[in-house]
Amino acid sequence: MKAPSPPDPVQTAVAQGGVNRDTAVSQQLLNMVSQQNPWGSVAYNQSGTTSYVDSLTGKTVTVPQFTQTTTLSPEQQAIFDKSQAAQTNLAGIAEAQSGRVADALSDPFQFTNQDAADWSYDLAQTRIAPQQQRNEAALRSRLVNSGIRPGTAAWNSEMERLTQANTDQNNMLALQGRSQAFSENLATRNQPLNELSALLSGSQVSNPAQMSSAAPQVGVGGVDYAGMVQDNYQAKLQRQNALMGGLFGLAGTGIRAATGGFG
Repeated sequence: MKAPSPPDPVQTAVAQGGVNRDTAVSQQLLNMVSQQNPWGSVAYNQSGTTSYVDSLTGKTVTVPQFTQTTTLSPEQQAIFDKSQAAQTNLAGIAEAQSGRVADALSDPFQFTNQDAADWSYDLAQTRIAPQQQRNEAALRSRLVNSGIRPGTAAWNSEMERLTQANTDQNNMLALQGRSQAFSENLATRNQPLNELSALLSGSQVSNPAQMSSAAPQVGVGGVDYAGMVQDNYQAKLQRQNALMGGLFGLAGTGIRAATGGFG
């Protein structure tokens, strides 16, 4: 009896590939569920086919191609159109603003410490200088009432302490004024950049609102064609071996009977 021929691996692979394609197309078709809700609708339609060459057979395989079309409701479409128009306007403003920014940044940033210190000192002297003068008058009166006269060591010591306190106050004022002036100058220089950045971020192209709910997904179980072919071959081979074993057993029994091997 002739033994079963083993399956051709190339033919098995080709058949398995075809089954896999059928499964993929079936799953795609089942999952392309059209949607319709208050925001609009989504539809799927076959728009053509695409082809490729199978690596095993060298034959051209053609599979369908689909197009997803999203249609907004009239209300949502109106909102989308106005949003696009607003973004277009912002983009135009940003384009014009970018030229002014280039001009503003063409000059290096400059900041003079002494000018800032003088500005802050002059600004605050209208309040600090009269206060310092009142403090000095009060100190002089207190010293005189205490019996301390001008020119004495105690008088000079108290006046020197007051002078040092006034100097420290003026220096602190200059430092704080410099920091404030620097921040204001830097903010003024950066303002065109900040405005341009805000305009550009507002004119970015964005996708319209997605549909509110996703379509249910369906899974299609693949067919293990190669495994089925191999299982079928193994089953035939086992039957062949069992049959051959039975025939050999009968032949052995006949030989023993002919030679008197029984009893």
